[in-house]
Amino acid sequence: MLCDDIRYLTGRALWETENLIKCIPDELWNKRYDGIPMWKYLYHTLYSMDRWYINPCDSSYQNPEFHTETLADLNVIPKDEILERSQLESYFYQIQDKIQTYIAALEDAALSEQPENCGMSRFRLILGQFRHWHRHMGIIYGFMIEDTGKWPYVLNMNREYPMEPMPNFF
Repeated sequence: MLCDDIRYLTGRALWETENLIKCIPDELWNKRYDGIPMWKYLYHTLYSMDRWYINPCDSSYQNPEFHTETLADLNVIPKDEILERSQLESYFYQIQDKIQTYIAALEDAALSEQPENCGMSRFRLILGQFRHWHRHMGIIYGFMIEDTGKWPYVLNMNREYPMEPMPNFF
């Protein structure tokens, strides 16, 4: 039962994340907010989803090929690094597949267990990642709303998925 709720809400969160990526206008992709370009806020969000949703201590984890030591660190202002939209969209789809495969097999009893080499339960990792993931999505939404006046579509708990192709705005 709990895993059914996790699957339901994760599916909605992944849809909102994909829509958010598609909503970011090209003219804001490299725009800096507090010294950080928009794409880096997005990369930080995606990288954290990739690392923390399942097991941040997975010894077989491999960074994306374009990752550098400080690329996901929002305390480090990049000099001339740039990630293209296509790179982050591709990375998002890899993460989406990974998370969906993981939760498809997840059972309630496993939620209280700790993944290998990790000191936190699976449930804590998922819940913590939802907290982090959506906090950063909210930051990106705020930048976009301030600069464009447009609000990316949010599914909330029960709202229907839009029939129109992405991007979807209110």
